[in-house]
Amino acid sequence: MRRFSINFDYRCPFARNANEHVITGLEAGAPWDVTFAAFSLTAVHAEADDPPVWSDPTKRSELTALAAGLVVRDRHPERFLAAHRSLFGIRHDDGDDVRDDKVVRAALERAGVDADAVFAELDAGWPFDTIRDEHEASVRAHAVFGVPTFVLEDRAVFVRLMNRPAGDAGLATRTVERVLDLIADEPTLNEFKHTTLPR
Repeated sequence: MRRFSINFDYRCPFARNANEHVITGLEAGAPWDVTFAAFSLTAVHAEADDPPVWSDPTKRSELTALAAGLVVRDRHPERFLAAHRSLFGIRHDDGDDVRDDKVVRAALERAGVDADAVFAELDAGWPFDTIRDEHEASVRAHAVFGVPTFVLEDRAVFVRLMNRPAGDAGLATRTVERVLDLIADEPTLNEFKHTTLPR
């Protein structure tokens, strides 16, 4: 079984693509032990003299969807993959605002999650501490700068996948395995980027 982590912020379309490949593979029984780790793009793009986003109550809405995903991951893991897909969908499929509590609640409910229970946990505050802890740990341990980043053993790689699996579990599994193989077997390959993409 391959153990790896992948980070996420629901605002990023590339994080959605990569996480959806992992979700689809796992749902089909891929032999992976995956840790889904929170990472805040708001924190990355803050000005140097701004207070950290997780310490600023005026910016709580920037983290609501991310925090809700962590509650489901940690309190209702049997619903996490569905909720994770749905929370990405509110931004990238529906075009809704992930900072809107009503939108986040709707995403949770369509994944079969009790939104009131999740928001009660948000009111307790611990999910925002978890975002801080996971974000800071990934920066400290692996110099992570964005999403999606895969971490396999001691190697962390920022990866942009241009396609979604579209329900194809075979494609999803092959795609993730190819990424993991490159991380494991090609440590000197630092950047590989097409100058143009076929459309």
